[in-house]
Amino acid sequence: MRKDYLAFFVSLFLSRLADQILLFIVPLIVFQTTQSVSWAGLAFFVESLPRFLAFPVCGALCDKFSPVRILHISQVYRTLACGVAVALYAVFDGIYWIVGLSALCGVLTTQGIMAREVLMPHVFQQYSYAKTLSYSQIADQSGLVLGPLIAALMLQVWAWHWVVLGIAGLFVLADLAMWAWQRSNTVTLAHHAQHRDIWVQPLRIAFGHIQQLAGLKRLIALTVGVNLIIGVTLATSAAMVIGLYAADKDAYALLQAAGALVTIAILFYLARSALPLKVLGGLSYVLIAVGALITALSPTLWAYTLGFLLVIGFDKMYSVYMRSVRQKVIPVQDFGKTVGVITLLNNLPQPMAGLAVALLASPLGTQTVILLLTAITALIGVAVASGWYATVKAELDVG
Repeated sequence: MRKDYLAFFVSLFLSRLADQILLFIVPLIVFQTTQSVSWAGLAFFVESLPRFLAFPVCGALCDKFSPVRILHISQVYRTLACGVAVALYAVFDGIYWIVGLSALCGVLTTQGIMAREVLMPHVFQQYSYAKTLSYSQIADQSGLVLGPLIAALMLQVWAWHWVVLGIAGLFVLADLAMWAWQRSNTVTLAHHAQHRDIWVQPLRIAFGHIQQLAGLKRLIALTVGVNLIIGVTLATSAAMVIGLYAADKDAYALLQAAGALVTIAILFYLARSALPLKVLGGLSYVLIAVGALITALSPTLWAYTLGFLLVIGFDKMYSVYMRSVRQKVIPVQDFGKTVGVITLLNNLPQPMAGLAVALLASPLGTQTVILLLTAITALIGVAVASGWYATVKAELDVG
């Protein structure tokens, strides 16, 4: 692997590692402090909603300004935010500072994600886009493997505010790796004239593409179904493992790491295979729904683990399918703004799933909430498949 490519992946890995440690400790600290599934679900809602709402603006910024510069800003300001949160905790105490920090870092993480999304097709032009996505997500998932384990080890030794300072150090290292990549790479990005407005006009363009470009509406509907499952799984996993199955936080960390390891194995396979996109999409969607059904009905931790691994492992297979489809059809000059809006629409179900857990877990039970959202996901899949079949049949009849 070329040195500049290695630096790019190292930066992606370190940034993802830091973000994952923060995501891991927030619901865990809230649940351990309050002993409430509802409060843990509400914390997930608060930390995840801002990062999704920021996608349209961050996408428009990546079309208008250098994505490399935006990526640097993302990492530097996340470092500063960690320091400010620890300082505020030292003065005022309380766990709400870590929830607020996660929400702010979520927005800055979105900025970094969108910048990398725009950069990716230009950095690895000699590879197919699906293969590029597989390799980049291997680096991303490596952060997921180590994040929970490192977080659990750090929490054994330090209080959460010291862990946050360690997260700040990782963001610094990620930015240094990005500088190393920038100094050694020869990639030049084409500049496209953009409207001065980064609010209304980009939204009009993005929604116009969603309305007119074939397949985008079906793709968004399917992704909404997937992210309902991902959201409810992330929002309830700590409570299920530590609360319902009476395991400890080390078991929870191992579960998260196992999910990432399964994902990496799947991504290595995808990087070397040539499965048709429709096979990737259909197979991953069905297995995610089956995994969610298992988690909803599981009587033991082992059964829950199987369902969890299906959900988390095949989420990235679906992601490769989704991102490959939209890269094929969205015009390059509008790629950032359109993907930003699509990503917002795709991911709103995640915080909504957290809110559903917060409101319904106490009266209905956590597993019942998972089952309800799984049923919605299955209905979406059936509706989209039926609509696609009807469209193809009509086209064949006309032909």
